[in-house]
Amino acid sequence: MNFNLIANENSDALKVETKAYILNQISNNEIAYQSYDRIINSFESFDIEPDYIKKIFLDNRLKFDKEIINRFQNQSEKLSYEQYRKIFITNDRIKNGVIFYKGKKEILKLVNSKYGVDSFLLVSLSGVESNYGANTSSNLVFTSLHTQLHNEKRKSWAEKEMIEFIKYCYENNIDPFSLGGSYAGAFGFGQFIPSSFRAYAVDFDGDEIKEPFEWLDVFASMSNYLIKNGYNKSSNDFSFKTDNWNSIYRYNHSKNYVNVILELRNTIMKELSIQ
Repeated sequence: MNFNLIANENSDALKVETKAYILNQISNNEIAYQSYDRIINSFESFDIEPDYIKKIFLDNRLKFDKEIINRFQNQSEKLSYEQYRKIFITNDRIKNGVIFYKGKKEILKLVNSKYGVDSFLLVSLSGVESNYGANTSSNLVFTSLHTQLHNEKRKSWAEKEMIEFIKYCYENNIDPFSLGGSYAGAFGFGQFIPSSFRAYAVDFDGDEIKEPFEWLDVFASMSNYLIKNGYNKSSNDFSFKTDNWNSIYRYNHSKNYVNVILELRNTIMKELSIQ
């Protein structure tokens, strides 16, 4: 099929032959073919322009990366807690957490005045999720989600997240191939997956952009997520299965994750009290 003819369609919906061509080009197996069929169908109800769909899915930057699936098979959350904590509870992570808190203290206070979420919890989340903003990208989000769509175990989750990701990029005029993230498809300083970003991200600074790489918006978005997932701002109790513990667990469904977040939080607080 002549791609020049495809690119010049003016229909409000993809033509059947064009859709079939796209599906065949981007799908390496039947799993992905069926998922992408549903994904493209969902865009019609969202009024995403057909030309936009063709442009992004026939872009030569769309890649499959088998190493992403290997990463899921070797997730650090599966380690024992002693092994897991060694990744995050390090002298550098603690020292940088103290520096980070001091540098962001005023905007943390500002966000806390509205949401009431513990500032040290936000610092600890930032430290674990992106090393205080230093580590935000190991893969393109698009590559991650595209790869997962070819995997039986990951396809349902990835299908939902791909829809949310493309909607986010379309709404905000963002090149989908410009956004880096984790191997799982999370992005920004707070490492939100696309559906969580669209549901919980906050434009705290009032510039009409929910910015994943600006700390004021990120702290507010993290706070909003925790509050809407049960965080109790009137309690300082983070013990097992309390509202606050559970809200962190919603961020990442791993006991190791919650425990390392709280250990890093407590260690940074202790360091600051000594200073």
